[in-house]
Amino acid sequence: MELVMAADELRAVINRLRRAQGQIAGVIRMMEEGRDCEEVVTQLAAASRALDRAGFAVIATGLQQCLAEDGADGRDGGGAVDRERMRARLEKLFLSLA
Repeated sequence: MELVMAADELRAVINRLRRAQGQIAGVIRMMEEGRDCEEVVTQLAAASRALDRAGFAVIATGLQQCLAEDGADGRDGGGAVDRERMRARLEKLFLSLA
């Protein structure tokens, strides 16, 4: 499954990933400086949320594309197997973020 994202969607995901990258660098710095545990965990949780949101955005885009492709090619009974296979793959991706 090839994922094609619109420019604005791609930009939003990349911005989230860059934010998470900065937060992770901040966590490393904080730990090296011996900062307060609560501050470190708070920053780490923020980075985790940013990564989760980026992952969910990518998966949601993939799901949207799969549904659009499925509706566009008018599959019948044989398509049900492909849809089930795709559903299982997307479910696995969602669970990998949980």
